[in-house]
Formats: sequence, C-alpha cells, structure tokens
Amino acid sequence: MFKKYKLENGLRVVYEKIPYVRSVSVGIWAGTGSRYETVENNGISHFIEHMMFKGTTKRNAKEIAESIDNIGGQINAFTGKECTCYYTKTLDENIDIAMDVLADMFFNSKFDERDIDLERRVILEEIKMYEDSPEELVHDMLSETVWDKDTLGYPILGTEKSLNRIDRTGMRDYVKRNYTPSNCVISVSGNFNEDALRDLIEKYFGYWNSDFDGRREFDRAEFVNNVSIREKDTEQVHICMGFNGIEQGNENLYTLLAVNNIFGGGMSSRLFQKIREEKGLVYSIYSYPSAYKNAGLFTIYAGMNPENLEQVVDMILEEINELKRNYISKEELEKSKNQLKGSHILSLESTSSRMNSIGKSEILLGYVYTPEEILKKIDNIDMDRVVKVVDSIFNADFFGFTAVGNISMDFDIKKWQSRKK
Repeated sequence: MFKKYKLENGLRVVYEKIPYVRSVSVGIWAGTGSRYETVENNGISHFIEHMMFKGTTKRNAKEIAESIDNIGGQINAFTGKECTCYYTKTLDENIDIAMDVLADMFFNSKFDERDIDLERRVILEEIKMYEDSPEELVHDMLSETVWDKDTLGYPILGTEKSLNRIDRTGMRDYVKRNYTPSNCVISVSGNFNEDALRDLIEKYFGYWNSDFDGRREFDRAEFVNNVSIREKDTEQVHICMGFNGIEQGNENLYTLLAVNNIFGGGMSSRLFQKIREEKGLVYSIYSYPSAYKNAGLFTIYAGMNPENLEQVVDMILEEINELKRNYISKEELEKSKNQLKGSHILSLESTSSRMNSIGKSEILLGYVYTPEEILKKIDNIDMDRVVKVVDSIFNADFFGFTAVGNISMDFDIKKWQSRKK
C-alpha cells in the first residue's frame, strides 16, 4: 500500500514499502518535457537530463557513475513529452547513497560550457542514429503529423537547429522555472525504514525553495488529418496509422487497453495472426495507445517489403472495419481482462516498476490508484464500454498516416478515409 505526503515547500512524496525484497528504487520526477518547450528551445528537457550526469560541484561525471556502480546499483534517467525522471535502484542498505547522489545531481550540476558543447555533439549523433532507424522514426513522425504545430508533437530530442540555440544561460533558466518543489515528485518503492526515509528526504530536499510554481495546464491538442512520407533507401517500408486516442486519467483508457490486446497488442492479436502468421506479409505489426494530459493517440505500426504495402494497408483497414462491425466476443474480452490483470500483478513484484508507476501517476495526474482500484477498473470493463471505445477511436474523421522507405504508392488522405469508413 503506497503512502503520500507533502513537504512544507510543496514537494510531493509517494512511497510504497515492500518488506520482502532487498532492493529499493528511488525516482525524482520533474513535471516537464518536450511538450513544455518552444520551437526555439525544443530538446532542452532532454539536453538538461544529459547534463545532470556530467558533473556537480562535488563529483565529476565518473564519480557520479562510480558512486552507484561501486555498490552494484543502477542509475539512469529518461525524458518524455510531459515529464523527466532521474532514478536509481540499489540494495536497501544503500538508499542513503542513492539519495545523496540524486540530490547532488539535482541541485549542484555545473552545466559547464565545455561539457555542454561536448554533449550537444552526442545528442546530434543520437538524432542522426534515430534518423537511420526508420522503424523508430516513423512513430515520431506520426506525433508531429497529427499534432501539427502543437507542442505535443515536438520531438523529445529536439532538432539540430534548436539544439544549436541552447546554451548554459537557457538551461539554468529552464531548470529554475520548471524544476521546482511544486512541480516535482519523489517516488520510492522497496524495502526501507519509513522514518529514516522521511528524514533523508527532509535532509536533502526540505530546504529547497523556489520563486516559481512550474506547473502548467494545456488546452486539448487538436488532431489533424494528415499524411507524411519520408522517402528513404531501405529494404523495408515502415508505416504508422494514427487515430485520436484517450487522454491520461480517463476511465475508458482501461477499456482501450483491453481492446488493443485483442486487436494488435501481442502475438495472439488479430493483426499479428492474420497479417504476419497467416499471410506472411510483414515482419512486424502491432498497435498501442499513448495517453497524455488532454490528449491521446492510438497507433498501428507495420514493417514490410515495399511490394506488400498496399495489400497490408488494405488488410489493416479490413480488420478495423471488422472490429467496427462485430466488435469482440465476450470470450475475447474476458481473456483480455485476465491478460491485463496478470500483467499488472506481475509488475508489482518489481521495485523499479512500482516506483515508476506511482511516480508517473502522481506527477501527471496528482493521484495514485491502489492495485485493488486498478484491478476493479479492469473488472468493470463490459461490452457496452467496448462498443463505445471502438466507435470513438476508429473514427475516419481523425486519421493520420506516416511512412518511411521506398514508397511507390500515391497516398491521398481523402481516399484513405473513404476506404476506412
């Protein structure tokens, strides 16, 4: 059972004690990511994440890594569209070391000019590497295509042009305005003494104050019907179809997850079985929902030989139309609900997974569901909700398409929409 409290400075803490394990995972979450950026500083959230590991007033980059490596632990970070997280996983007896290192990075990073220039080159190489991975690039293209001009569509890595604008002054100002107590969360999961944990958090974070709030609200991102094609000399063509999805915190998200299991969420799904296993037309095919504040996206991905492109697209549209005509059976729904419950229960056995779950929920939604509440929400999924979600998601008025590879087809969005209806 997780617990939650707030420091006097507004910093929220969520933690869950798991006494039968020997590990503890600690995460510091900042409520900022690429959605909070501008065209000019796009990529700054991710850039700052990199710079936090480059050295503090107490430790250089090597010493930061060694502090955790030497005790057999793990330290890392990630940046998303709406949040950034710095985290560790160590033995329970080393939680004080983990907290000391994370706080040092968070408050004492130097943002040295030389390191900034070096890391800029690293990220530019990361962008080039991404450009050379069409199976990943096509997903980012979809976000940019359907959320055209909205910050939700901005790439997390930024662009070469925006990265070259970012400097030390801009980074420090961004941190000052967004890395604030009221806009951050500490999440902890594993084996620890509760009183000692509270003392550690007070010691390292209790004095933290800011003149800025940091929290922001967003209008609903407007979904744009659009097509984006990137011609590349690749062996395979990679495509994504996108539909207006369900936002973070919406009750219907669990229903969509259940439908996705059946439609394209795994190796036993309809898309995989019919298009890959029965026809052998693709190497990879799957679907998944993405949920954000006031916005969502449902994505279908497929990678195939260029000559199979039109047939694969037709078969995907056939499966969508079949789903809209006949929905799913009660047996399929029960199977999918059991899959969701099993996956959720198994995730509870990992301290890092639990830390991630409660931290992300608190930073994005401001509340955390108990495992029992989540299982109840899954149990409450019924056929009426399935029909409502299927009709809502697979709407031809909200349809985007991206492709990377040797494209020979002429993609007309209006023609595609008419084929899908």
